[in-house]
Parts: sequence; structure tokens; C-alpha cells
Amino acid sequence: MDKLILYHGSPIIIEKPEFGKGKANNDYGRGFYCTEHIELAKEWSCALNTDGYANMYELDTQDFRILNLSDNEYTILNWLAILIQNRKARLSTPIARRGKEWLLQNFLPEYIDYDVIVGYRADDSYFSFARSFLSNEISLSQLGRAMKLGKLGEQYVIKSKRAFHAIRYLDSIPADNRVYYEKRVKRDEDARAAYYKELETDDINGIFMRDIIREEMKPDDPRLR
Repeated sequence: MDKLILYHGSPIIIEKPEFGKGKANNDYGRGFYCTEHIELAKEWSCALNTDGYANMYELDTQDFRILNLSDNEYTILNWLAILIQNRKARLSTPIARRGKEWLLQNFLPEYIDYDVIVGYRADDSYFSFARSFLSNEISLSQLGRAMKLGKLGEQYVIKSKRAFHAIRYLDSIPADNRVYYEKRVKRDEDARAAYYKELETDDINGIFMRDIIREEMKPDDPRLR
């Protein structure tokens, strides 16, 4: 389907998303971050004591270059490489810093020139899961399970001028912070609780960051699937 209905959570109404705005150190760099799920957009629109809006858009993606990190040719390590290139991460151990270097050298896709990127959403708690993997605290399979704990789903990131010109504003649905801020906090707390429960299982046969470096694993390695 060429046309998508997307939502962007914000404390303000945004009728005309602007190319070049946004933080450079977001998950996929500077862009306009959206979701297909209105309830999730409402959660992310509400800060403490601040109501928000789920801004609704239609995006015609015909002939767009779309990087979908859920496609079979990619693994969670490709997503992680993009994430650690853009996010500001303080990596305290030598193995974590070596892991970052290895991922950037071997798993970073050419993502800059795409019109739209589709991939995992990573809030602060999920970014801490990624750091745990880089530091050998969890295995690759545990990281994959952790990313599904809070059911954040995929996010759609509008990247190019062409995509910004194609997005069409439809509506802004109010979100009450007394409802949706609490839901946002609970989602994070539930994800962290499930993550710590996951840590109680020792994945002794799993693949860890040190194994990927030692074995010089590359994206086509079947062990990563």
C-alpha cells in the first residue's frame, strides 16, 4: 500500500512538518518521527502536567526509497549500528567501545539518502538495553526479546525533502496528560521489570558482543539470524 496514515505525538499542533528541524541525536538522526498507532502517539505527546496531540497525517510513499530494517536482509545489529552512531552514548568499558567500533565498521547501512526509515523505536530504557548488549551483559537473543518488551512497535522517520513535501496533515487529536503520561510511565516501568526478569536467565549458549568481535562476524553470518 502506497498511502500510510501516521501519527506524531507532540505538545503542539503541527500542520506543516519542516525539513531540517528536530534533534540530530535522535535514533535515526534528524527527521520527523511518526508511528502507525494513535495511542502510542498520544503517550509520547504528554509530558508531566502538559497535554498533547496526536497529529495525524497521510503519506503517499509511491516511488519512495524506504529503508525497512525489519526486512530479512537486516538484523537487529544493523539497527543498533544506526542507533549508536546517532545517539550520544557514554560507554564505560573497553569492550563496549570496541563493540561500537565493530558495529559501525561492519553493520552500518547506507541510510542517509533514504526518503523514509522504518525500524525499532528506542526510548531511554531501550537504549539502556542496547548498552547492556555492547557491554556483554546480555546476549543477542536477549536483546532481541528486550526490544519487544514494551511493545513500542516500529517508527516511521520522514527523512528527505521529497518525503516532507509529500506528507499531508489531516487532524490533531487531543491527549490528556492525566491519562497518557501515566500510560507512558507504566509502559517504561513494565519494560524495565520484564527486562530485569530476562536477566535472571543466563543465556550461556547465546552470542555476545565479544563473540561477534572475536569471530569477526559480518552481516551475512547465518549465526546472526
